[in-house]
Amino acid sequence: MREYYSITELTREFDISTRTLRFYEDEGLIQPVRRGRTRLFRPSDRHLIRQILRGKRLGFSINEIREIIQMYKAPPGEVGQLKLMIKRIEEKREDLRQKRRDLEETLAELDQAEESCVERLVELGVTT
Repeated sequence: MREYYSITELTREFDISTRTLRFYEDEGLIQPVRRGRTRLFRPSDRHLIRQILRGKRLGFSINEIREIIQMYKAPPGEVGQLKLMIKRIEEKREDLRQKRRDLEETLAELDQAEESCVERLVELGVTT
């Protein structure tokens, strides 16, 4: 296993910008080693970046990701982190289910509005 990764290596590996990595650093999610102006990322930082990006794909906010990461670093540790992750996943799942219901309702309303427009055009003798 390598001791350090450069910012360029990680931006290429994860297809993210240097600004994104600096943002994660500013948010306290990762703590690269500093050698002058150069940032050197440990394998643990690389792992955290992977987890942060996974959390973002799942729809978690930076604050939620921070909470999950911090849970791992302090008691109750990994068990607490896993339980929190399960709770957050269920919350996201329910949020997505609600969004799906809202979308289905909106689509039905659009169908009804379109049907009303077509019916009115027919009444006016206009063909579509």
